[in-house]
Formats: sequence, C-alpha cells, structure tokens
Amino acid sequence: MIQITEQQKQQYQQEGYFILESVIPEHFLELLRGECSTFIGQMDARMEQENKDVIGLNHRNKRYFVSNCFRQQPKLREFLFSDLMAEVCRAALGDTAYLFWEQYVVKGAEEGMKFSWHQDSGYVGYPEHKPYLTCWCALDDMSEENGTVYVMPYSHIGIRSWVKHIREEESNDLVGYFGPEKGVPAIVPAGSIVAFTSVNFHCSGTNSTKNMRRAYLAQYSAEPLLSSDGSRLWGNAEPVLKDGKSAVGEPPPVIS
Repeated sequence: MIQITEQQKQQYQQEGYFILESVIPEHFLELLRGECSTFIGQMDARMEQENKDVIGLNHRNKRYFVSNCFRQQPKLREFLFSDLMAEVCRAALGDTAYLFWEQYVVKGAEEGMKFSWHQDSGYVGYPEHKPYLTCWCALDDMSEENGTVYVMPYSHIGIRSWVKHIREEESNDLVGYFGPEKGVPAIVPAGSIVAFTSVNFHCSGTNSTKNMRRAYLAQYSAEPLLSSDGSRLWGNAEPVLKDGKSAVGEPPPVIS
C-alpha cells in the first residue's frame, strides 16, 4: 500500500495535482507495456485499412490515443481496479469513485507530436460536471526530450474551473490556454503516477528520442458523468469505491 501524504492531498486541492514516483509494481508495468504494443498495432492496422494517416487525435507514427482498451482486454482491469488505484482515488476524490475512462497515450520515436494546453474536462465539452481525476501513468522514464507531461499549478494562471476550448485544425487538439506560462514538467521514472484534476491545464512536448514514449491514463470520477442532456453515461461508471470501501464488482448505476 502506498502512502499519500496530507501535503500531497492539499497540493491536489490547492494546485490541481500531485506526483507519486515509482509506485506502480513491476508486474503491472509489464502488463501495461505489453498491451500497449497490441493496441498501437491495432490503430496502425486501422489506419492502413482506411488509408488514413490521421484518425481523431491519432497521427500515424507520431501520436496515439487509444481508449477503452480494458473492454477488449480484461486483464487491464487488474490495474484499473487495484488497491493502488483505489488509494489514489481516496486521496483525490474521497470515499466514492467510479472508473470513468482509460486510454494509452503514446508518442512515436523521433517525430512524436506535442499535445496542446488543455483541460481533460474540455473534451467532455460542457461545464456542468464535477472535476474528475486523471492518473497519468508513466510506462517509460520521462524527460522533456521524450515529451513528458507538463502540469499547470492553479496558482500560476488563476484558473481552476472549466474553460471553453478551441479546436486546432491541423492536430485536432482542443486548446484552452494560449498564455506564456510553461507549467511544471514531470521528470519522473517509469512506474510513476502524475495525478491531476480534470480542470488542471496540462500539455506535453515532442519526442525527439529514438524510443517511443508511452503513458497510460486511468481516469476516475466522484459521480457518474452524464451527457449534456442527462440521457446517457459519458464514458464509463464502474464502481471502485463506495463509502470508502471497495465496490469493485458492483453493477454500474442505471441511468433512466
């Protein structure tokens, strides 16, 4: 069991993030890395089949965002619903948590694309939801050279609520911040978790190294997130915690 300090919990509330270095056990790293290559290969095959180099945020050989992989590969649930991730949820969200989303975020070797300043809540597209938790899990040693994530402390720009984003045509990125602040780069070893709220601005640089830069995002919410009209779930809502205790295996809530 990891120890998340009161100082780290306060930093999450006051600045929008905290960093846990080298907390993911080796067997989970091996699992996440192994499945990563499978899903990137599937996206490459889809691009080949559709004769496209760009599908959404995916750019062939440059950048990949492959989501909801756990539905296809149930082994990923071992990590997503682990005691480790439950403890991070408790620290950031409190006694109730649901798995909301997950995805691999990978930058290709030597020509890996940047990702613009944004809030994850910007991709939800409307402000009427509680901020959720993103756990950015480093599968490789991270550096500025290979395109690590940069987080923006609330105190640097004074923004801690949802902001409308603008789509960048060439990349398909949604962009919500255009100012001069550079944020804090997560220079962390493989197995680290950068935990930040969905209204924390973050970005990532290019990868100029000879190796791919791999990260896995596990995202959790304090309540089920619904579509803007309230008629359906936005993403997933599989229970992780209820009243501070494990709720793994309980059925998702019914949306009527």
